[in-house]
Amino acid sequence: MAIVVNDQTFQSLIATDKPVLVDFSATWCGPCKALAPTIEEVATEFEGRAVVAKADVDECPELSARFAIRSVPTVLFFKGGEVKDKSIGNVPKHMIVEKLNALL
Repeated sequence: MAIVVNDQTFQSLIATDKPVLVDFSATWCGPCKALAPTIEEVATEFEGRAVVAKADVDECPELSARFAIRSVPTVLFFKGGEVKDKSIGNVPKHMIVEKLNALL
């Protein structure tokens, strides 16, 4: 299950040696709702190997500004606390899995 993060918990989340996927989304966003089951599947499949988290852009304005989130859903992939890759929109699961596997 994906972890829900906010402006306060984000920094400790990405301070891990595992790859971290953060799904920036919004409750009012149709494509975000369509991508949500895929994010949950990825969270289950990568449990123990990667961290999968969700950040609501309306509840995390500082994070959204920090990473210049202009469109939702935007998925950022972190390694070593830095953004290494991203995807924008409701992308197929295999694209998310490939990007995450590249960071393992």
